[in-house]
Amino acid sequence: MTTTTAPAVTAEETTAFHQRLIGDAGAAVRGLTVALGERLGLYRALAEHGPLTPAALARHSGITERYAEEWLHAQLSADYVQRLPGDDRYALPAAHVPVLADAGSAAYTAGFFTALKALYATEDALVDAYRTGGGVGWAEHDPALDTGMGSFFEPSYQHRLVPEWLPALDGVTGRLRAGGTVADVGCGIGHTTLLIAEAFPEAVVHGFDYSAEAVAIARRRAAEAGLAGRVRFEVAGAEDFPGTGYDLVTFFNCLHDMGDPHSAAARVRAALADDGTWMLVETNASAADVTAGTPAARMFMSLSAVMCLPVAAAQQGPHALGNHAGEDTYRAFAKAAGFTRWRRAAETPVNAVYEARP
Repeated sequence: MTTTTAPAVTAEETTAFHQRLIGDAGAAVRGLTVALGERLGLYRALAEHGPLTPAALARHSGITERYAEEWLHAQLSADYVQRLPGDDRYALPAAHVPVLADAGSAAYTAGFFTALKALYATEDALVDAYRTGGGVGWAEHDPALDTGMGSFFEPSYQHRLVPEWLPALDGVTGRLRAGGTVADVGCGIGHTTLLIAEAFPEAVVHGFDYSAEAVAIARRRAAEAGLAGRVRFEVAGAEDFPGTGYDLVTFFNCLHDMGDPHSAAARVRAALADDGTWMLVETNASAADVTAGTPAARMFMSLSAVMCLPVAAAQQGPHALGNHAGEDTYRAFAKAAGFTRWRRAAETPVNAVYEARP
């Protein structure tokens, strides 16, 4: 019988990890201050009118001066803002403006933090899910999850979907210009659906999502954009969305949230025209990235544990993938559904764009 001796641990190692965890705790709490900055327009006020004193920030954003001062201190401690030397004015560095204040920027990230209240509010349900193997369905979350997660992915969609990703698919843009039909499955609040409809006015575009709340928001957004007459949003799941003969079926970061991705892939194959295309956009992550240590990988692994896996498990299907199943898994589902051609058409550090053809 052999025994193993645990490696010696130094006080310095424990202290270093302790400090790291405190840093992570600070980041978790800081996320709420970012959400407040986004919702109250504090970053935008600094970008448009700064440098500002707390009193000036309060005037520009409609909050009280005491809260403006405290919020600025939190932002200063995180190096999100700068305080001018010998002054009581605070500035948002130019390099931070696209990330925190410009919702039209490809780097914009502040909107994601507004989803935190929805995620943290499900802690008790997650405890039960972890113990029982059940899940936490999307509809069990506050609607802020729809808008917050949409805000995270929207900049990539806004800047890449029409100019880069769709042209990377074989012959798809030509068919859409000629009046092709599109089914955007798992459309959420309609970001991608509306982008496609705006870019291809001759195309017939449908958005489907099983969240009634998300579909209601999508319909309002379509009306505000003047597209209500050309885009139809309906409540439907990936396994039973209506229609056939589609030239393009799109899934944007949603297959991994489905309890039965095999049935979803089979439904896509049945809904497509014989020469149609399935555009599958997924996180650019796999099991090999668990220990990668990159910011995107760390975020994906945590999101999977508290959102993606529980959402899929709540559907009680045969598969609950999590958000880093990887390309081989998605290709296998496509092959089993009858797709014979598969390729990675485009990618970013966050997303991989796959093209599947019959």
